[in-house]
Amino acid sequence: MNSLEIIKECKEKVFSGIGISSEDAKKLLNIPEEFLSELAKSANEITQDFNGKKVDVEQLNNIKKNACSEDCTFCGQSAFFDTGIETYQLPSPEDVVSKAQKAKEDGAESYCLVAAWREPSPKDFEKVCKIITEINDKVGISVECSLGFLTTKQAEKLKELNVKRYNHNLETAKSKFSEICTTHTYEDRLKTLAIARDAGLELCTGGIIGLGETREQRLELAIELGRLFPEEVTINILVPMPGTPLELQTDLPNSEIVRMFSVIRFLLPESVIKISGGRESKLGDSGEELLQSGANGIITEGYLTMGGNKAEKDRKLIEKIGLQT
Repeated sequence: MNSLEIIKECKEKVFSGIGISSEDAKKLLNIPEEFLSELAKSANEITQDFNGKKVDVEQLNNIKKNACSEDCTFCGQSAFFDTGIETYQLPSPEDVVSKAQKAKEDGAESYCLVAAWREPSPKDFEKVCKIITEINDKVGISVECSLGFLTTKQAEKLKELNVKRYNHNLETAKSKFSEICTTHTYEDRLKTLAIARDAGLELCTGGIIGLGETREQRLELAIELGRLFPEEVTINILVPMPGTPLELQTDLPNSEIVRMFSVIRFLLPESVIKISGGRESKLGDSGEELLQSGANGIITEGYLTMGGNKAEKDRKLIEKIGLQT
C-alpha cells in the first residue's frame, strides 16, 4: 500500500468510527516528506467534519509563579534553576476577576488558572477556590485549572465549583520522562488525570515537543493521549529558557511539528487540539499552518513565562484562513 492509500484508509477508519490503530498512527507519523501536505489536509478534513470551523480560544493566568519544587528540565519556574524569572504568590480574587473579565471581553471562551507548585497546600487550595467562586459570580467565563497533583477531595471540590476542565500534562513519552524530571514520575501524572476524570472533570493533557525526544517517542506520547481520550490536548513547542538544562536545545523542524498535530487529530477526531507555548516564537506564521493541519485551538495573550499575540491579532489570523472564533 502506498502512502496516499495509507492516508486514505486511515481517514476512512476515522470517519467510519472504527478509529486508527497504534500501527496506523506509526505509519502516518512516518509518511515520506512529499506526502506530508496530504496528511495535513486529511487531518484538517477530520477536524472540520467533527468540530466545524470554530477555533477554541483560551487565556491563561499564572496565579503563582516560580520557585516550584519540581526539577522539570524545560521549566523556567523550577526552583532548581536560576532563570531570573520574577516570583510572586497568589494574587487577590479581585485582581484575577479583573483579568478574567478582560479575557472574556477579548473573546476568550475559557480562562485557565495555573499555579507553579507540585500540589496545592490546603490553605492555597482554599484561596484558589475563593478565586474561582468570584470569577463564577462576577464574570461568567468557563474556568479551567492547572494546579498540579490533586487529592480526590480537591478534584471533587473543583467539580462542585463548576470548573469545566483540569489540565495536567504528561509532558513527554513515558520512555523519555525520567530524563526530563526526577522529582516525580510519569505514573504520578497519570494518577492525577485519573482522579480528575473520576471526579467528573473534563481532561486537558498533552506535552512539549522538541525536548530532544525521538520521533518514536513523539508517537509514544500521541498514542498515550489517544488512550486517555482527553477533551482537550495541548501541545507546546519548546522555547529553551536560559538557565535551564535545555537552554541550548535545537529547534524541531516544522515538518515534525505538522506530523505530530496531524497524527493526534487522526487519533482524537473530536478533541480540541490546542497549539500552546512556542506558537508565536517557533512558528513563523503563528500557527496558521497547524490550524489547517489538525489543530483547532490556541492560547492567546501569552503563556506562563512568555508573552504572546494580542487577542485582536489572533482573531484576524483566524479569520484570514477562513475559520471562526
